[in-house]
Amino acid sequence: MQGESVWLGPLRRPVKLVMIASVAVTLATWLWLILQHFTGAENPIGMYEMLRPSGRPMVYLMLWSLFAALLSSSIYMSDTIGAIEPRPEGFFDILSLVTSRLAMIGIICVVIAMFYEVVARYVFEAPTLWANELSLWIAGFVFLFAGQYAMQQRSHIRIYVIYDMMPRWGRKLSDCISVALIWVFAVTLVWGGYTEAREKLLRLETFGTAWDPPIPATIKGSILFIICLVAVQALSNLIADWNKDPESHSPMDDIDQTEIENMRRQLKDLDNG
Repeated sequence: MQGESVWLGPLRRPVKLVMIASVAVTLATWLWLILQHFTGAENPIGMYEMLRPSGRPMVYLMLWSLFAALLSSSIYMSDTIGAIEPRPEGFFDILSLVTSRLAMIGIICVVIAMFYEVVARYVFEAPTLWANELSLWIAGFVFLFAGQYAMQQRSHIRIYVIYDMMPRWGRKLSDCISVALIWVFAVTLVWGGYTEAREKLLRLETFGTAWDPPIPATIKGSILFIICLVAVQALSNLIADWNKDPESHSPMDDIDQTEIENMRRQLKDLDNG
């Protein structure tokens, strides 16, 4: 990752401080909740109560601090980009970078939840009621954010055999048709799914399991919202690339030279060690 600020500028340090503070509060609250289970406290708070926080101030503190930690961490991490990532060229590029970092954190959360479930089930013979549903819940958002990030990075599937043979005006026409089809898909999806998503959200439809998280209520609406972001990102890409010089593509483009150099450096270090 490149260390210089990409878009935050002077706000980089305040965002970092907010991230550290919110993560610290989240961890401290989480440890306090865990200690309740080992000290024999009356009515200890568990994952079931996390979805039903009414009348529990510590649950509200945990949820809000976790939200602040995720948001500030995603914003701070989006201020640095990898060697193969292009620099953002507008608001929607920055938004896609933020959500991509949130997806990265989500993957880590899924791994932690499944690791906890495996240990609890096979070591302590105390399987959880929430790990599988939580993993599905997070993975749904990871999948959606990954699609938005892929669009921003221009890493979605594209076939260049015919595209590279076209003149400049033909390439622009093809790009316009592609973006138009994405918008048609987004509009028809929202048109057909808005009513159902609204009803699920208003009645806060749950998953129907013992933990009973509101996965249908949150995922259905998120699909419609994020597909709109993907469509807007596609239009933003079209505008940003309109006057750029035409590119030629070859199988060599799929080779990550930076990754190869890192592998060579690691092998060299192993040989020297």
